Amino acid sequence: MGLVTPEFGLLFWMVVSFSILLWLLGKYAWKPILNALSAREDSIEKALRSAELAKSEMLKLQAGNEKLLKEAMLEREKIVKEARELKDSIIRDAKNQASLEAAKVLEDAKAAISRERAEAVEEMKSVISSFSLEIAETILKEKLSSDQKQKEIVNRYLENVKLN
Repeated sequence: MGLVTPEFGLLFWMVVSFSILLWLLGKYAWKPILNALSAREDSIEKALRSAELAKSEMLKLQAGNEKLLKEAMLEREKIVKEARELKDSIIRDAKNQASLEAAKVLEDAKAAISRERAEAVEEMKSVISSFSLEIAETILKEKLSSDQKQKEIVNRYLENVKLN
């Protein structure tokens, strides 16, 4: 059993070396290790808080983006509505203007037709009066003695005249 049970000297030196190792670790290793672990824990907590803040900011930005998108859609609809109203107004004004111009052209055409008709009537009167004068002149030149001769001359003269 000597192999399984340690002797007192070995046990003493093991306790001494373990105590020295424990003291050295406590003085030089545990504080930096604990400080490093504490710093690591703090940085992890800080990173988690930053992630939470980033998440909340992202949600705020997303909500803001949705709000901006809705506002942009409303603005687009408003602009399209105004454009349609402007188009309808321009079309309505153009139709009114065209109607006024058509009425003016129609009045001008009626006035021109009336003038041309009056001119044609005046010209016809002038031609008829000149024909009448020519007939009268012809009749007077021949000094007709009978009604029969006058009728023959008038009929002959009327046959020679072509009316349009």
